[in-house]
Amino acid sequence: MTRVFSGVKPTGHLTLGNYLGAMRRWAEVDQHGSDALFCIVDLHALTVDHDPARVRRLSRQGATLLLASGLDPRLCTVFLQSHVDEHTRLSYLLECVATDGEMRRMIQYKEKAGRERERGGSVRLSLLTYPVLMAADILAYGADEVPVGDDQTQHVELARDLAVRFNHRYGHTFVVPKATPPQVAARVMNLQDPASKMGKSEDTGPGIVYLLDEPEVVRRKVMRAVTDSGSEVEYDREGRPGVANLLEILAACTDGNPESLSSVYHSYGALKKDTADAVVELLRPVQARHRELCADPAYVEGVLRDGAQKARAMARPIVDTAYRAIGLLPAHAPTQTGAHTDKPAVLNAAR
Repeated sequence: MTRVFSGVKPTGHLTLGNYLGAMRRWAEVDQHGSDALFCIVDLHALTVDHDPARVRRLSRQGATLLLASGLDPRLCTVFLQSHVDEHTRLSYLLECVATDGEMRRMIQYKEKAGRERERGGSVRLSLLTYPVLMAADILAYGADEVPVGDDQTQHVELARDLAVRFNHRYGHTFVVPKATPPQVAARVMNLQDPASKMGKSEDTGPGIVYLLDEPEVVRRKVMRAVTDSGSEVEYDREGRPGVANLLEILAACTDGNPESLSSVYHSYGALKKDTADAVVELLRPVQARHRELCADPAYVEGVLRDGAQKARAMARPIVDTAYRAIGLLPAHAPTQTGAHTDKPAVLNAAR
């Protein structure tokens, strides 16, 4: 069976873009037709200034929303990245295969580092190297496919390059993965700035629909969405990005086609109203299930605990193989015989 891995970073509240671009497909398609792992990549949240309590809170909320969106722990593996040591174990090995030039060419690093330099500051080293950790997230599980939005395909390409390079130098160890972007709404744009994606890192914003927004808030944001000059409803992503964004959102919510939908509407107001109604109805069952899960935190904790155990069992043999392939001696447990029996037993209990 094809193995799929994907994750979401707890740097902000999850948005409609996260759901339409990734989470819904995970629940409706990937967990049913593949051996699927879905992860809250909390270590990635440490690459920028952060509030530790907020990272913990968003990690729990993110995991709860993954389950609320329809992920079933009987069908897939849901866990926190930091609960599986193999991610960081493998990341260092891959850093020894990656190059400085590769890291500095990554688009997100270039953009964030450039903005920080303009302010007279600098970014954390982990921001430069985190694409390698992302590659480790994927390669540790022998994933065949990585369902991502189009803004993340560069990172999957890096994972492919590192896998091929490692295999060539040290012997076949890793599966070479491929990115599998969704067909519609791969990149939902900000309702107030259709040139920018609907990112979750911003705390507030009238152009961002969060999964836990109340229905009236959702409607207000959609009805105030930026459109384009003129009044004709036309699907033109380059020339009329505001209207195209609304049509893509409506199409994704209703399993329609944005070009076909454009011929149905003769005013922006009607398009906005139907889009707002569709988004509210799409999010209604997710929000209801989220409330149920919040009332049973022990269930969520159990899912994450069991998921981490399953993930470790899958990743450890692959990472151990990589350690041997690159030239590291395997660790052997001390022989618990004779005079040495008590000491290892005490150490193991302490762990």
